[in-house]
Amino acid sequence: MTRIAAVDCGTNSIRLLISDVTRTSNNSAGFSTNEVTRRMEIVRLGQSVDATGELAPEAIERTRAALSNYVAIMKFENVEKVRMVATAAVRDANNSEEFFAMTAELLGEVEDGVQAEVISGVEEAELSFLGAVQDLSPDAGPFCVIDLGGGSTEFIVANKGEEILGAHSAAMGCVRITERMMPSDPPSETEVEIADDFVAERMGEVEKLVPIEQARTVVGCAGTFTTLSALAQGLEQYDPEQIHGSVLRFAALRVLLQQVIAASAATRAQNPVIHAGRADVLGGGAVAVRGIMDMLERRSGAREFVISEKDILDGVIWKLAGTLPA
Repeated sequence: MTRIAAVDCGTNSIRLLISDVTRTSNNSAGFSTNEVTRRMEIVRLGQSVDATGELAPEAIERTRAALSNYVAIMKFENVEKVRMVATAAVRDANNSEEFFAMTAELLGEVEDGVQAEVISGVEEAELSFLGAVQDLSPDAGPFCVIDLGGGSTEFIVANKGEEILGAHSAAMGCVRITERMMPSDPPSETEVEIADDFVAERMGEVEKLVPIEQARTVVGCAGTFTTLSALAQGLEQYDPEQIHGSVLRFAALRVLLQQVIAASAATRAQNPVIHAGRADVLGGGAVAVRGIMDMLERRSGAREFVISEKDILDGVIWKLAGTLPA
């Protein structure tokens, strides 16, 4: 058995997954994984990146503090190998050298020579797909996995375990939409209209590049989707077991999205299932989801999302496990 870790540093959050990998002959992969611990902190690394093109010093320091804590957990749990991926915020920043130096310093305490690596939008989509469909039956495919992040949203269509039919990383996310188009709290009608138009433009790109019409099952993953599921279910506290595999039907979801968009950040933050660091950008995420639904209704027969708590972190773990010696 080998204990490995994955760290995903996005625009809004930094997350950790530690898993045990065991060699087995029970599946085609030749190994099985077992989750040890999963953590998430909102650090807003992408603060103002869309406007300035640079990572803010205070955002790097918030990320340093969170990663330092994760490294302490990895050392306590005797992690042997680690991979850290960085996505939209770092891809878009002109001054990422300090960020990479910081990650090399900290991750080097776990495994020599490791630092964060920026992955492309397509690889981000592939890893998200790999993680998101792990618990779904192949019979429900082809799948369209949608990973809605802070700075970008990945779309990928494929059958489980088969070649990708199409993938695209759209330059939209809950933080980007909020900072660029919905700065008022709550947003004005004009701001929401501008945001709707922006999302519609991005969806036009997706329609051209990804065969959405081939998907039988649409899977939504990451914080906006999982939080919306918690709200739709009326949960009194965030419960991953209740959220994973839940279904959000478009007709009812539209009503919820309008309520989320119209609410102030303070009002959203009063709900215990909404993380304090997500309350101010959930409206932007809701606008994105609304535009995604519009596109799906045009291009396919989809009328619901299946929500997955598994995502890029699980994909990174699976890929890393596959590199271990037999």
